[in-house]
Amino acid sequence: MHPFMQQISITYRCAMRFREKELADTGLAGCQTPYLTALCRRPGMTQEELARELNVNKSSVTRQLAALEEKGWVRREGDPHDKRSLRVYPTQQTQEMMSRIFACYGAWNAYLTKDFTEEEKATLSRLMLRIAQRADAYVKGGDGACAPSDDT
Repeated sequence: MHPFMQQISITYRCAMRFREKELADTGLAGCQTPYLTALCRRPGMTQEELARELNVNKSSVTRQLAALEEKGWVRREGDPHDKRSLRVYPTQQTQEMMSRIFACYGAWNAYLTKDFTEEEKATLSRLMLRIAQRADAYVKGGDGACAPSDDT
């Protein structure tokens, strides 16, 4: 694996461990917070829309939502216009937890960039946004295939 991709992977896994530790008393797994964040931003998404939003497969969404529903974090309702779809909503418990989840995200970002100047933070943010947009474009059918190059 290219060192750049390895560094992104390590950072992502460590972020999930950080969230799990910070939110241990809630019963939330570190990988579940993006689901709650997305649902609070757009309540009533279908499971398919949520899968696209988070760039994960539908079976992962189904599994995570089942666990979140069992713990009272989300509720799923049938779509009155499409009997095959379920709409997903955050519960009051989730709404009340969001400030803590956002604080957790902020604490992780502050920890990672503690020794960065404001200019370095801004540059990193711009570059990571470009990388994320390019990756998202690929997943959504954008340009290029996974052709080997010196940059991979």
